[in-house]
Amino acid sequence: MTTPEAVSPLLPADAERRLHPGSWLFVLLQNLRQFIVPLAVLLFAGGRRDDGYPWWLPMLGVGALVVVSIWQYLTFRYRIADDRLIVRSGLLERSVRQIPYSRIHNVAIHQSLLHRLIGVAEVRLESAGGTKPEAEMRVLRLPEALALEQLIRDRGSAPATAAADGAAPPAPAGTTLLALSTIEVVKLGLISNRGMIVVAGAVALSFQVLPERTMGRWLFEGGREAFGYASGFATTWLAKGMVLAAFVAVALALIRAFSVLLALVRYHGFRLQRQGRRLTVERGLLSRSRSSVPRRRIQAWTLRESVLHRLFARRTLEIDTASARAGDGQGNANGQRGLDALAPIAPPDTCDAILRDIAVLPAWPPAEWRPLHPRAWLRLLLGDALLTAVLCGVLAWFFQWWGALGLLWLPWSGFVARRHAARAGYAIDDALVAVREGWWSRHWRLAEIGKLQAVELRQSPLDRGFGMASVWLDTAGAGALAPQLRLRLLPLSDAERLHARLAAAIARRPLRW
Repeated sequence: MTTPEAVSPLLPADAERRLHPGSWLFVLLQNLRQFIVPLAVLLFAGGRRDDGYPWWLPMLGVGALVVVSIWQYLTFRYRIADDRLIVRSGLLERSVRQIPYSRIHNVAIHQSLLHRLIGVAEVRLESAGGTKPEAEMRVLRLPEALALEQLIRDRGSAPATAAADGAAPPAPAGTTLLALSTIEVVKLGLISNRGMIVVAGAVALSFQVLPERTMGRWLFEGGREAFGYASGFATTWLAKGMVLAAFVAVALALIRAFSVLLALVRYHGFRLQRQGRRLTVERGLLSRSRSSVPRRRIQAWTLRESVLHRLFARRTLEIDTASARAGDGQGNANGQRGLDALAPIAPPDTCDAILRDIAVLPAWPPAEWRPLHPRAWLRLLLGDALLTAVLCGVLAWFFQWWGALGLLWLPWSGFVARRHAARAGYAIDDALVAVREGWWSRHWRLAEIGKLQAVELRQSPLDRGFGMASVWLDTAGAGALAPQLRLRLLPLSDAERLHARLAAAIARRPLRW
């Protein structure tokens, strides 16, 4: 995908335009995916009967979907106005939707393999609220889709006077902030290990879809055959164990290879660009996606660093946006919206440079992180010790003194608590609040104070005993898997002071979307 230089010849103002003539075909394919199960049931049910069952009945359903798809194509129009996009659809039940350019949160352009072969693209226009896009255009010619994205980017950030005159400032040249090579994408696959997630999901699905105990029987028979094969040329238990360990290592290597393959399919050709006030991410091997979001829509930032990240000297930079939903952020037919990762993998210095450039944080990373309460490690250890004691008591009830072996976990818990408390900290100034947590797997979470929506002071019974409290902060668009933005285990006086300071700052500043 490349941004066209000229917009006006492709998108003349005040002229209603249709979608691509082949748009109905893609709408039909989308509808078929939704109704494939009932249509398959009707088709296979008719094929097994000899009593005159109308086998052509499913074809009527397909024909109805064809008519609906062509109907949607014939009744869909859109028009480019000075300050808004006007979308008309429907014939019996008509709809006219007016979408101001300044309210469009994300412009998502998606190309499947079929889209790329025909030279078209699917466009979704998303605002900061709602559960579905403001407009979906299946499909436009690719130059037209890119021209629409550029027009929305230019006019959405243009001053009101310029929009009223029907003129927008020239599009600024895009600045590439990050481009991932194939080697970097391979490293991402090795670090993320998404192959294990897919394999676990496939196994769980097989238990639901296959007949009862089928998957368990396959696993048992496969394990028995592997053990028998190992016993054929390994005579001692040590040799057998080594052979089985080799089998496990090969299986894990295959899962990692699958994870690398998934990363290549998803992130091949990844490019992050800053074009004026908008950020654009383009990626994909077979299906290409291009998503654009204004910088002002970013609500919070997350830096992640696992053990494997540190092994490769890399980090991941993610963002929360006002309309983010769980998913991969491609804005495709699977329901994902928005951007999730600005830098799926990058060196720490590159992630910090992106933060300084986009978030306008010249002092990032902070020069000084404020520590937690001096006894924060003891508070963390005590919580783990209470849970361990309860679990050991339950195990001892069933397994007698063997259950007490779980207490051997306590020294490790103490070590982890000390390391976590030593690394954790927070930084706060007039514009930014940031926290860092974790020891084995680390993360940094930060947000502009103007983007905070609520602040809460929390104390558990253990916190009160230690004279501690935590300050929890809420932002829009936080994902379910995103770490919490919280200042944990602070001295009570510091927590109360920060709570009052942040509450006053939130009350003074208007909400910045």
